[in-house]
Amino acid sequence: MQNLSTCLWFEDCAEQAAAFYTGIFPNSRILQTTHYLEGALLDAGSVLTVRFSLDGTEYVALNGGPNFSFTPAISLVAYCDTQEQIDDLWEKLCNDGHAGECGWLTDRYGISWQVVPRPLIAMLTGADGAAAQRAFNAMMQMTRLDIALLEEAYEGPRIAG
Repeated sequence: MQNLSTCLWFEDCAEQAAAFYTGIFPNSRILQTTHYLEGALLDAGSVLTVRFSLDGTEYVALNGGPNFSFTPAISLVAYCDTQEQIDDLWEKLCNDGHAGECGWLTDRYGISWQVVPRPLIAMLTGADGAAAQRAFNAMMQMTRLDIALLEEAYEGPRIAG
């Protein structure tokens, strides 16, 4: 068990959400499920928490009732190496959710995600500030991020010679 973990508060679908997420990411699984005892907020025997791992990182899903809901102020970031990975993850997470801007989406459970191509990080942190700005400007026009278009913007206009 890792020393730090993120707890995700769901009204009553922690078990379904954890199963959904572990079905999407490789190297992921349900680690432990706990249940409410007598005299608790929800019915005794109903799922209290689900501890699960997504590609090696542990999370806890909590069924805590309707008191709180998710906002985009907190998001999970999924880094992808290829456009195929971006497209696959985007389709799965956005199914019954909704697309945002600049690689952001909200899944069917209300969790905000950023689906980020690793090559974009290199573009934005490289020594060529003008190229980084072009890539950034291109990203700001996208919903699902497109590595080829980001690279094209980064490289800049080609001058015929």
